[in-house]
Amino acid sequence: MEALSCCIANPRSFLLGLLLLLASAVFFAEAKVQHHEFVVQATPVKRLCKTHNSITVNGQFPGPTLEVYNGDTLAIKVTNRARYNVTIHWHGIRQMRTGWADGPEFVTQCPIRPGGSYTYRFTIQGQEGTLWWHAHSSWLRATVYGALIIRPRPGTSYPFTKPKRETTLLLGEWWDANPIDVVRQATRTGAAPNVSDAYTINGQPGDLYNCSSKDTVIVPIDSGETNLLRVVNSALNQELFFTVANHKLIVVGADASYTKPFTTSVLMLGPGQTTDVLITGNQPPARYYIAARAYQSAQGAPFDNTTTTAILDYKSAPCPAKKGVSTTPVFPSLPAFNDTATATAFSNSLRSPRKVEVPTVIDENLFFTVGLGLNRCPPNFKSNQCQGPNGTRFTASMNNVSFVFPSSFSLLQAHQQGIPGVFTTDFPAAPPVKFDYTGNVSRSLWQPVPGTKLYKLKFGSRVQIVIQGTSIFTAENHPIHLHGYDFYIIAEGFGNFNPSTDTSKFNLVDPPLRNTVGVPVNGWAVIRFVADNPGVWLMHCHLDVHITWGLAMAFLVENGVGVLQSIEPPPADLPLC
Repeated sequence: MEALSCCIANPRSFLLGLLLLLASAVFFAEAKVQHHEFVVQATPVKRLCKTHNSITVNGQFPGPTLEVYNGDTLAIKVTNRARYNVTIHWHGIRQMRTGWADGPEFVTQCPIRPGGSYTYRFTIQGQEGTLWWHAHSSWLRATVYGALIIRPRPGTSYPFTKPKRETTLLLGEWWDANPIDVVRQATRTGAAPNVSDAYTINGQPGDLYNCSSKDTVIVPIDSGETNLLRVVNSALNQELFFTVANHKLIVVGADASYTKPFTTSVLMLGPGQTTDVLITGNQPPARYYIAARAYQSAQGAPFDNTTTTAILDYKSAPCPAKKGVSTTPVFPSLPAFNDTATATAFSNSLRSPRKVEVPTVIDENLFFTVGLGLNRCPPNFKSNQCQGPNGTRFTASMNNVSFVFPSSFSLLQAHQQGIPGVFTTDFPAAPPVKFDYTGNVSRSLWQPVPGTKLYKLKFGSRVQIVIQGTSIFTAENHPIHLHGYDFYIIAEGFGNFNPSTDTSKFNLVDPPLRNTVGVPVNGWAVIRFVADNPGVWLMHCHLDVHITWGLAMAFLVENGVGVLQSIEPPPADLPLC
């Protein structure tokens, strides 16, 4: 009673407390639990004149779009009716304390075997915008992927004028073959895998490919209206430029974080990245091509140089069937394949909408090299197993460690259950040997050491990582993705990172918040985050060919104090190893 009298005696604080209580009650009443079923299965899919038995979710390619609100909980039962092992990763979801739902095979779970099922359960916390989901087993994500749209909590709105309509555009890659056969052949031979035969927008190659025109994706717009395009790079191995003929794009979000709006005519997205843009119907009513093609930063490496298209179609445009009316869409100007200047200008334009809290006191100052390598042909291998350059086998590494995924237990299981011999925690905080990373690298450094090495982080530690690209074999832009976290990209640059001069370039005011950073070709990027999410979190290049070769590592973030700083117990239906 005394406490109540005290509060009422101070009516202001009582009223404030009551309002907060009501607000939280309203929020919890509105936050929903969404249940979904994903059936992974082989489905006939016809592209480029040929039908393939492709692996899909629910018979759809791309898979179903999940539309949720910030604060919702998802329970997605995945049943595997395909002939391959599968896991699903919810790319960019923070997975606070729910690492068992993150999805990378043999990292946070063992795979869902053919005939098995597993329910992924997680809550969206403080994220709004565009993310996506995809398979995280072998190369299944070539066809097993879909969008994950997070809308603002009910009663709140976007920090920009509400668009008239919204369209999600998933950029993909298509092989006129079984993608699993493509990667298996590369693993067998040690050579680079065959490049894709087409790029796609929402699963369709578009007008510039054989047998594709009738299914080209149409994006409606009307004169004067402003619409939201949610663009996702779901391609397996290729950064992509994206543009719309004669239209400017206003960037308002990236990787489910809002950005300071800026205007551009071209986007560059690495695999894994998303960008939200506003587009206004301010051109003469007609049909305009939406187009995407490769940003290829690796000199001399083969790549798919085709262009995928969709059509921005003004509703008031002349009817295509009308005689004498030209209905050929207007074609856009695209950057050159190797236009690093345009890619750099785009990434440098991204900023948080306002001042943000970037960690300034650093507990863990890490320096990771990322790049390719070549392994000498093992004595017991035949020449057809060493078809990389000069009779070698391609490899890749971080800090000279080529990551080896376990095959009997997942890393998270081994950590939770104290199973010895699955991994070690001696991943180096810096390269074992310092060298001229972007110069002429000695051949003695081209062959990394294989290992399953993790780096341990205390809960709450403030982390800075300089990610330094190397020119071993060839330099290229690497889209580096960190599971379980968003991070601030505080600087990017070319050449070797120099702590004496490059720290002056750090943006500690409004850097962009992302889950995937494009490390510039022959350059570096610096990221910062607070290790506030316990578990085992993979960090890897999102070019799948590179993760296949070992361009990955994982952080083991220890539990903090009490239940709310500890990972949840494993679910009862976690797939057995």
